[in-house]
Amino acid sequence: MRRSQPAPLSAWRPLNLDDFLLGVPHYPEHVDESYWQRDADRMKAAGFNTVRMGEFAWHLWEPYEGKFDFDLFDRAIEVLGETGINTILCTPTATPPRWLTANYPEVLRVDRNGRRASHGSRQHCDTTSPVLRQHSRRITKAMADHYKDNPYVIGWQTDNELNTTVSESFSDSAALEFRNFLRHKYDTIGDLNFAWGGNFWATAYDHFDQVVLPFPMAPSYLSPGHVQDYHRFLAIATARFQFDQVEILRATNQDWFIFHNLGNLTDIDFRGQFGQDLDFIGFDIYPMLYDEFRRTGGHAATQALQMDVCRSYTGNFIVPEQASGLGSQPSFTTMNPEPGEMRRMALSSVARGADGLMFFRWRPAHFGAEIYWMGIVDHDDVTRRRYEEAKQFASDIHTIKDKLLGTSVHIDLGIAGADFDNQEAHKTYPIGLPSPLEDAIVMHRHCYKRGIACGFVHPEDDLSKLKAFYIPHWVMWNNNWTPKLESYVENGGTLIVGAMTGTRDENNHIIREQAPGASLSKLSGVKVEEFGRLVAKGGEGLFQRSGPEQGMYAPPSPLPSSSSERRYTIDIGGKTITVEHLYELLELSGDTQTIGTWSNRFAKDRPAITSRKVGKGRVIYVGTYLTEELAGSLDELVLSPAGITPLVADLPEGVELSLRTADDRKLLFVLNTLETAAIVPGVPAGTDLLSGRKLDGSLSLEGYGCAVIHLN
Repeated sequence: MRRSQPAPLSAWRPLNLDDFLLGVPHYPEHVDESYWQRDADRMKAAGFNTVRMGEFAWHLWEPYEGKFDFDLFDRAIEVLGETGINTILCTPTATPPRWLTANYPEVLRVDRNGRRASHGSRQHCDTTSPVLRQHSRRITKAMADHYKDNPYVIGWQTDNELNTTVSESFSDSAALEFRNFLRHKYDTIGDLNFAWGGNFWATAYDHFDQVVLPFPMAPSYLSPGHVQDYHRFLAIATARFQFDQVEILRATNQDWFIFHNLGNLTDIDFRGQFGQDLDFIGFDIYPMLYDEFRRTGGHAATQALQMDVCRSYTGNFIVPEQASGLGSQPSFTTMNPEPGEMRRMALSSVARGADGLMFFRWRPAHFGAEIYWMGIVDHDDVTRRRYEEAKQFASDIHTIKDKLLGTSVHIDLGIAGADFDNQEAHKTYPIGLPSPLEDAIVMHRHCYKRGIACGFVHPEDDLSKLKAFYIPHWVMWNNNWTPKLESYVENGGTLIVGAMTGTRDENNHIIREQAPGASLSKLSGVKVEEFGRLVAKGGEGLFQRSGPEQGMYAPPSPLPSSSSERRYTIDIGGKTITVEHLYELLELSGDTQTIGTWSNRFAKDRPAITSRKVGKGRVIYVGTYLTEELAGSLDELVLSPAGITPLVADLPEGVELSLRTADDRKLLFVLNTLETAAIVPGVPAGTDLLSGRKLDGSLSLEGYGCAVIHLN
């Protein structure tokens, strides 16, 4: 395994490794040593080359303070290595040992209700704690020094799913570190008071030592600027906690690659220091779990969404944990992949940018909070269908990896993503509206169903690769991005600007000019005269999305919608469609055209969606939020004229497409996400690398069947 220097962050950045990481997370500490050699032999027979281990074992690495014991893992690594399996080690800081929390109770997190965490489970310690950071550096240094010359240790994962169980802390150390963060950010307390709007509700401070953490609803709403800065602080604290470890590992062995495995993507700024410190990122994908929690269109569409979001942060990635079977903790149990589906889900991850994948886990635990989280091997140590599917997937990868590595995922329609401030700004003051991601999901789902190459891209990336770029109401607009957008449009790109974009500044203040601000108004030829809320389909009135948990404004029970009859419609492309969530009344400059008009109530005949030609391209402004029907109309009127068409026309329901490309090759992934067979017409000419079939026109796929077509 050879590592090269990573390229700058980009949605199209390839991985900087020369092989595909293929294997499982492995927990030799969970079974008797008599299992180890048999496990290694079966991993090798399956075609695996790597395991990941050690992330929850600090109490074994350091059984009491200053006493390190590497014997168990030394022997496990040796058994695996001699069999041909390399090891990725993890810094074990997600589960500090009991002696640490007993001797230093100040490291424990404190929740928003003032309760101090008890020891146990995971992420019970506060990453803002200087004491925890000291011990984190110490265990990382000891492990790095011990394994620096071990040929079987090829890389490291920092911690485990940082901030997934919990990201907030209201401890004394968090308060102290937050104040120090603010002292560096603001020159004077007056600057902080201005940023947080201290003249509203008498929230001004006399000095930094008075600043409190933003306890929710204590007793009423907080300043959006205060909340935004708190989450900026948490993101920086998380990056610094990780950097402590990265710095030690880099100094110890330059050949090691270093990554982190993402969980819930909370309070981490991936395009900031956190992502720049790493070779690449990993994303733990459990499609059925995420879909049941978030309901984003079925677990196949949810997986595609999660992978595309992940790729927007740093480019190609690995999947350190890919669902292999039923997943469970005491409060939930996911659906179980059907025969063939586990392999299909793994290939979906590869199709959308994974250059390494590990099935979670090698074997299930017999004790603890995940005894029904199944693995490749069953509880009785027998290999059954999941092992055989993992083996088939490994064979797939060995067949395609020479053509796969070095490619990135093709995108025709980019959706603005991966911006920490805009993710957080919405949360601070949602006013009952969908988040930028929720709005983006409508467009992403439409493209997924049609087979359009769609992904998430930050405005600082190379937009010239895109045929169109959609901004889903980013309220915080950085004017430094506008010249890049102007150049993109002038050179033939199509820019689509969503409602409410550019309406707040970096302090979460409403801007003091007509939206969407001077630079975007000039580019789009639009100014917003007025905006207002519309009832969403199935909406329940005022508190549908953003009602407080408690306090003077909380209703005693859900309120029925008193305004459900207030439906607003738009005439666009010869159709009348009902829209939801928001209306804007637009003022247009002389060269801006109307392509969608409000068609009822007081807004009747006012522009709702506009188009302005700029150089070789055009700028579309959408004065409302997306619905499925509106996304379809924009496809016909905007995307298609921009040259965006499905990768395969007439795509059958349930068939997923993705295109990975390099300068000299194109790989089209065609994946059947349903249990029933499908015939895909209009497939481009090429060779299915998995079966060796020559194709030109029609492709038959069995239930959960997969093809990777090397296009002619």
